[in-house]
Amino acid sequence: MKTSECTTLLASAAILAAGGGVGSAQNSDIDQLKSAVQQMQQTIKAQNAKIEELEKAKATTSPPAQNDKSLSQIVKETDHPATVTVVGHQSAVPYRATLKDEQEAAPRPNDLIMDPKYHGYMPVPNTPVLIRFNAKPRVDFTYDLHNSGNDDRFVTAQIPVEGDPFKGGHGIFNINAKGSQLKLDVRAPEMPGSPRFYYENDFYGSGGGEFRYRIRHLYGQIYNIVVGQTYSVFEDPDVWPDTVDYEGPNSAIFVRRPLARYQLPLSKHWQLNFGLEQPSAEIDTSIDPDARSVNHAPDGGINIRWEQEKVGHVQLAGIGRDIGVRSPLVGDQSVLGWGVNLSTSLDVFAKDSVQAQVTYGEGIFRFSNDDFFNNDAAFDASGKLKAIPYFGVMGGFTHHWTEDLRSTISYGYVKLENEFSQAADAYHKTHYASGNLIYQFTKRLSVGLEGLYGKKEVKSGADGDVWRVQAGLVYWLWE
Repeated sequence: MKTSECTTLLASAAILAAGGGVGSAQNSDIDQLKSAVQQMQQTIKAQNAKIEELEKAKATTSPPAQNDKSLSQIVKETDHPATVTVVGHQSAVPYRATLKDEQEAAPRPNDLIMDPKYHGYMPVPNTPVLIRFNAKPRVDFTYDLHNSGNDDRFVTAQIPVEGDPFKGGHGIFNINAKGSQLKLDVRAPEMPGSPRFYYENDFYGSGGGEFRYRIRHLYGQIYNIVVGQTYSVFEDPDVWPDTVDYEGPNSAIFVRRPLARYQLPLSKHWQLNFGLEQPSAEIDTSIDPDARSVNHAPDGGINIRWEQEKVGHVQLAGIGRDIGVRSPLVGDQSVLGWGVNLSTSLDVFAKDSVQAQVTYGEGIFRFSNDDFFNNDAAFDASGKLKAIPYFGVMGGFTHHWTEDLRSTISYGYVKLENEFSQAADAYHKTHYASGNLIYQFTKRLSVGLEGLYGKKEVKSGADGDVWRVQAGLVYWLWE
């Protein structure tokens, strides 16, 4: 029964009782009844008012959300569909966001990360795991004044020299997108051991076709133990100059290989890294084509690093290796290979930075960015295997003209002390120089224009040089 009907009935009962002509003894009871009816009317009136308010609120409330909303609508309404609340520990090494970016992939102790806010990472439901997929497409336009020996990358080791029929010629134009990358980073910083899995590939692999798949990194890390394929302990991934050229300076120490390494933090600023790595001896067998390299033991590396926020870092690394050969002519021989690598990247003049590296050793050409020929060891006049002495130096400087505009100049030099058995056209020394202007249109899109010069000299003294102009366009899914 509606409340309005109840009110009418109660009011009628009161009127009938009042008009019954009964005696004065009943007047008191009638007055009490009237009072009770009035109180009930007030209560019912208040309830009706509340009902009206609820009905108005119901009428103005939006209907429940449907499941057919687009992802963009959900993102817009929630500001972030999967907010990461974990706050990480930022590496003391500044993230320079170079076009090639060798820093992101580098293993670092504990849960150190370049971006402690985990931009782009998504939490996996009901787990402590964070995951980020990043695509990095790029395209490079190059023009060589004459044949450089490699249309896609600027490789000083492949520059034709005097006497080479491929030296010179007219200008060569090329477009390639082989430097495009796919990356996957999986982390659980709040779990014991701060486990991490990292994967990265580009398309500079071997074989046929335009896009030749190549795995750059694939490794796992837990409790600072790293297993899989990633940078050698001998390398410093934080020291690369910001070149538009995907190859980078000739003298950069650059090698990714299967390994097992351990990262030991000594203090807030110091850390020690050591590991065992896949051996791969590269011997110049010009005098004995039947000779084959032999790996008797893993390469062993160690480095010690100092890092300071807003200053930079310094790293000193060492490598030791057994270089072996076997053939009917020279027999079974081996020689010790060793090297030291001192590198640094320092912040100067606000956002500007300088990078430097000096490398020396014997039998370590395998670790050089110019490694396109077998130059770890060769034979002397008596047929004895000798590790080839190596010297390399690299430098770079980045200046920020504005927040979005920057320039980098870089230089690299490599020299080998050739052995008796090496042919006249054996690699002897190379120079690499670059200068660029890079504009960052948005956080995820950059374009760079660069001039490059390279020169190569072989054992006989013959040399050759080349100039290149390159423009590169790089896009990041996540900045």
